[in-house]
Amino acid sequence: MEHDPHLEAVGVDKLRAWWSHRQWLDRPHTGASAAEVLAATGWARSVGGAAPYLGLFARAGLGRAAVDAEVAALRVHELPSARGCTYVLPAEDFALGLAVGAAAPAGELAAAQKHLGVGRDEVEQLCLAIERALAAGGPLDPTTIRESVGDAVRPLGEAGRKRGLATTLPLALGLMQSRGRIRRVPVNGRLDQQRYGYVGWDQPVHGGAVDLARRYFSWAGPATLKHFRWFSGFSAATARQAVAEAGPVPVAPGSELLLPPELAEEFAEFEVPAEPHYTLLAGIDGIHLLHRDLPRLLDPADAARPLPAGRTGRAFGSETDPQTHLVLDRGRIVGLWEYDPERAEIVHRSFVPLDDALREAVARTEAFVRDELGDARGFSLDSPKSRAPKIAALRAESASGDGTPV
Repeated sequence: MEHDPHLEAVGVDKLRAWWSHRQWLDRPHTGASAAEVLAATGWARSVGGAAPYLGLFARAGLGRAAVDAEVAALRVHELPSARGCTYVLPAEDFALGLAVGAAAPAGELAAAQKHLGVGRDEVEQLCLAIERALAAGGPLDPTTIRESVGDAVRPLGEAGRKRGLATTLPLALGLMQSRGRIRRVPVNGRLDQQRYGYVGWDQPVHGGAVDLARRYFSWAGPATLKHFRWFSGFSAATARQAVAEAGPVPVAPGSELLLPPELAEEFAEFEVPAEPHYTLLAGIDGIHLLHRDLPRLLDPADAARPLPAGRTGRAFGSETDPQTHLVLDRGRIVGLWEYDPERAEIVHRSFVPLDDALREAVARTEAFVRDELGDARGFSLDSPKSRAPKIAALRAESASGDGTPV
C-alpha cells in the first residue's frame, strides 16, 4: 500500500479487518444467494479457474450446484465488463457491466480497421449473419457459427495471426456481447472451464462511470483514485470526474483513501475482531483484485518471503498478483495453498501457527474442492502438471512440522 501519512490514526489492522468485513469474509453469510453475494461484495473475476466458486463458498457456503443453478437461471452470469475482462455479475448489474466494458471491443475493431484493413460495415454485416444463425437455435460454438455464416467471416492472414486475430469472427462476437445481443453459455454449465456456445440475447446496456464508482467504493472502500482507475480501466480524467460525482469521502482529513459517506460512521466505530476467522480463497479473489495492491494485505515479514518455486530473489510482496491461492485472516494474508488432485488434498504453507480453526478451514475447503470441483485451477491454462513445482515447494516448506511457520 502506498504511503499515506494519515493511516497511523486509522491503523492497518483495522483497514484489513474492515475490508474483510465488507467482503463478507469475517463470517459465513449462510443462506445468501450468489447474486446477493456479488451485489454486496463485488464482481468476481473469472478466467476459467475456480475463483468464483471458491469466493462464493467462502462467503456464503454455496456449493457448485447452487451456483450453477443461478448461472442457468440467469440470476448471475459471466460477462465482459470492467476493462473488457470477464467477471461473474449479478443480474442487477448486467446492463452496467456491459456498458463499462464496451470500450474494449470497440478498440479492438478500431485497431483492426487501422492495421488489418477491416471495414466496420463488413463486421456489422457479420453481426447480422450471426444473429440470423443463432435465431435458428443454439447454443452454437464458434466453429459452428463460422460454418453457418460462410463467407461473411473473412480470414485475416498472417498479419491477423500476428495480432492474435485469425478471422473477423472474434471482432463481431465481441461487439455483439458488448451490445447485449448475444451471451456465452458454458457447454457444461460450469464457470471453471472455458468451453462455450453462444445464444441470442436482448439485454439492455446502460450506465456509466459514476454508477461504477458508487458500486466500487461500496465494495472496496477505503480505496484510492488509483485503485479505482485500475479496476475500471478509465482514463485519469474520466475516473477523477466519476469519483468526484460519486462522492466518497476521505477516511481521515487529507487522506487519499476514500469510502462512501454513508459508511463513514460505521467505519469509525468498527473494531477488529478478537478471534481469527480463516478463509481459503483464490489468488484473484476480490479481497486482492479490487485494489490490486498486494502489500496492503501483507505484514512486512511475510512480504519478504520467497515465492514457492519462484525465481531466486523474488519475494512474495513484490508480485503484482499472488502466484498461488491465499489463506486470509481478518484481511491479512496468513498463508498460501494449492490443491493436489493426485492426492486429493490441499497443500499449504502457514505464516502463523496452525490451530484448530485453521485446520478446520483447510479441511472444509479441501472437501469442497475434492467433492464438488475436482480441482482448484487458478486460471484456464493451469494444470496439475504446471502446478507441480509449487505444490512440491509448499509441501517441502511445510515439512518442518505441524504448526510451525516456515
